[in-house]
Amino acid sequence: MRRDIFQAIADPTRRAILTLIALQAMTPNAIAEHFDTSRQSISKHLRILTECELVKQKQQGREIYYQLEVKKMKELDKWLEQFRKIWESRFNELDKVLNKLKTTKK
Repeated sequence: MRRDIFQAIADPTRRAILTLIALQAMTPNAIAEHFDTSRQSISKHLRILTECELVKQKQQGREIYYQLEVKKMKELDKWLEQFRKIWESRFNELDKVLNKLKTTKK
């Protein structure tokens, strides 16, 4: 079953996992050490992130490492870019209004 990427990143634990593995690939046990939750709970989060293709698994010997799927994150960033432009435009307009208010008060 393919999951919705936005539902996946809506969970704070999954966002924290993404932040952790953005720096380096980690095993599920290493990831679980950073949380006050069960190993099974972390495995569930990793499964959801894998199904959404936000992380990928890499086998090294007996261990499975999870690493961030940068390509998928770039897709998210591209989608968010449209909103970033709107926010920047609104903030620029707000700056103009605030600057105008500052100069008229002097």
